[in-house]
Amino acid sequence: MSELDEAWEIALAEATQRARGAGRADIARYLDLRSKNDLLRRTAIDWLTATFTSLAGEANRKGAGIQIERQDAHSFRRGSATMLGSQLTLRRGVRALSLESGWPRKPGDGFVRGDGLACANIKHFGRPRSNAELLLARSSKGLPQWLTIEKTMAKTPLTEAQIRRHLSILLSES
Repeated sequence: MSELDEAWEIALAEATQRARGAGRADIARYLDLRSKNDLLRRTAIDWLTATFTSLAGEANRKGAGIQIERQDAHSFRRGSATMLGSQLTLRRGVRALSLESGWPRKPGDGFVRGDGLACANIKHFGRPRSNAELLLARSSKGLPQWLTIEKTMAKTPLTEAQIRRHLSILLSES
């Protein structure tokens, strides 16, 4: 967790206490929900990043030579909204695969469309047709789930096989 995230959690906890002290149960409930959603977002983004990193490490143990870089406090656009989160970049020679993931933090940043909690982009340097947009949404059981947004706007659950396919594009010679 970054210093910004820690400061945000502390600020949310203090605001919740002030709301409760002022008899504003509605605001306290909203802030509690916000805190729970932020935890879901961080956990899902950490899982996604860890999965890419783990698979890259697995490939490196087989001699792939992938360089792994991580940047916190990364911002990116999704439509008219600004997402703040992190970026993972996997490099192999002149090829690069980047994973940027986050969610709007301030009211002026906009919102995640499609009833989502967070967004992510998988980008292949020089191969835009291989890029993918992801949406973190609640499943029918209420659990967070990464979805791939297809060109037709259909949403399908992200699988480890799809992540491996993105990594294989990075590793391919053509």
